[in-house]
Amino acid sequence: MIQQPLPSLSAWADAFCDADIPVPATSVAEVAQLQAIEEARGTVDAHTLAEALAHDPLMTLKVLVHVSRYCTRLSIEPPETLVGAIVMQGIEPFFTAFAGMVPIEERLADCPECLDGLHRVISRARRAAHFATGFALKRQDQDVLVIQEAALLHDFAEMLLWCHAPALALDIAERLRADHTRRSADVQRKVLGIELGPLAQELMHRWQLPDLLIRCTDDRNAHDPTVRSVMLGVRVARHTQHGWDVPHALAALPDDAADVGRLLNLSPDAALRLIQGLDQ
Repeated sequence: MIQQPLPSLSAWADAFCDADIPVPATSVAEVAQLQAIEEARGTVDAHTLAEALAHDPLMTLKVLVHVSRYCTRLSIEPPETLVGAIVMQGIEPFFTAFAGMVPIEERLADCPECLDGLHRVISRARRAAHFATGFALKRQDQDVLVIQEAALLHDFAEMLLWCHAPALALDIAERLRADHTRRSADVQRKVLGIELGPLAQELMHRWQLPDLLIRCTDDRNAHDPTVRSVMLGVRVARHTQHGWDVPHALAALPDDAADVGRLLNLSPDAALRLIQGLDQ
């Protein structure tokens, strides 16, 4: 476990790049159950696996990184989606590669607050993916699956921080909980010496993940409507993670609705109704 801030972005990337990507117990159980079905009946395919695991950003990232490294060795382009990665790997090699995973609940057993923090980020990521998918479908975007995946993975560096530097992640969470008006990036710089957004981008480049996925998770590409679907999904999920009626959400939602409206050619009121309808 990392107990103290590291000296640079490069040092953080070095620490996370080759570290194991832990996954929740639910995904460990899903893989084990599907492996048993495959061994007994031979009926598991890539779509079945992807459907079972696509709700988990850490498992999705783990598979994409594993397959991207394989593609790098072969000098071929990595697949952009979880199902594509599983297809490229094959069912039997998938189960071989991901057998015996240790759930993150065991690693963080001594810090239930840290485990709760990780679960909150995972839950927020799932809501971000749901919002971003809704916006992309409204736009009839052809890259809906990549947009969904990009929103799910947007905050993966924060998840890895909870896994590998839980005390520092808890410090950040407590500072933000004490003052909801503080920007996450400012608190990250104060505690870690870096922002997590650039760390995520550095890791994705080092892992040589698909270019479209890297672009869709990079907030610097905000001019691109595809990227804006991701960004706005992440924003709405973050602003409403504590509820729709808390002061922080009430203050942020008018701007969020206006930006969603501009993206989808809707009035702010219609955009707000759409956003809230997606969360039903």
